[in-house]
Amino acid sequence: MISALPNPAHADDITGDGGSFGEGGTGANVNGDKLSVSAGGVVFDHSKNGTGAKAGTLTSTTSWTPPPCWHAPKYTPEGLQKYLEPIWEAGSTGHTWDAEQREKYNANDEKKAFNKDKSGEGYWWGAYVNDKTFPPGWDSCYEDEYFWADTGDAPPANIANAITPEILAQLAYAEIRVPGTKVTLAPENATKVNLPTWAWLDAADFKPVSVTASVPVLGLEATATAEPVSLQIEPGTKDAVTYPASGVCEINNGRIGEPYAKGKADRTPPCGVKYLRSSGDGTFPLQATVTWEITWTGSGGAGGDLPDGTFGATQDVVVQEIQAINR
Repeated sequence: MISALPNPAHADDITGDGGSFGEGGTGANVNGDKLSVSAGGVVFDHSKNGTGAKAGTLTSTTSWTPPPCWHAPKYTPEGLQKYLEPIWEAGSTGHTWDAEQREKYNANDEKKAFNKDKSGEGYWWGAYVNDKTFPPGWDSCYEDEYFWADTGDAPPANIANAITPEILAQLAYAEIRVPGTKVTLAPENATKVNLPTWAWLDAADFKPVSVTASVPVLGLEATATAEPVSLQIEPGTKDAVTYPASGVCEINNGRIGEPYAKGKADRTPPCGVKYLRSSGDGTFPLQATVTWEITWTGSGGAGGDLPDGTFGATQDVVVQEIQAINR
């Protein structure tokens, strides 16, 4: 088990100067004897992320989930000393264990204890938990103790989930936010039975979004990018047909669907719905779901694909009978 970790390290508020929990640093950097980190040693750049009140997280189209835990730089030599010595002095972990730990970290050598003679040349690595959801396997990284790695050297091969560009990309994926999926309909306020209703999304809102995750002290980073590829429309009733028949509107020239304009009344909408009966005194819950394709690039030319993600929303549609007057 990881030594002296009474609580899992919170993934979004850790400081490496003593293992304290609470308000964390704003970035990963070395300041004196402190290794300040955000989100488990990982810094996120959300500046190119989706925005808006209705923005939300993606749901993977597969069983994929982000890493439950990972290993990354956690302490400078001085930082680990400040964290462990008070635990040993408290005596709560037992004399035998404390003695073993003191020997492991060479604690009685004033100059070399905790690798202080290598300050600035590397870091003590430790486990971090994806504590937003505590997914299955969140504690698997705690089977390993703190370990030292010189700057530029890879961590030991037997260490599971040591931070890599690919792991960073997966963590960035989980941070992606995409805009809401309320579609524009024409007619806008209420449509009619058997009247093709056009549907589209604002092209300005549905552009690629991305999040970059990095560990600056290692010079590692990865960017996960989500790009909209299609819109699926579910009318909310079996008494309807969609355009196209599959209900899936593919992106075309950077646009999903096509805005209705005067003169298009006799045309079949490239994306839309036709209701075959009235909603009466109520509404039909039209579900609009956008599929986003996820790719990533990272340090050293790494990159690839991650599972597609979806994000949808429901909106109420009023469908009225066409009134005819007989004379």
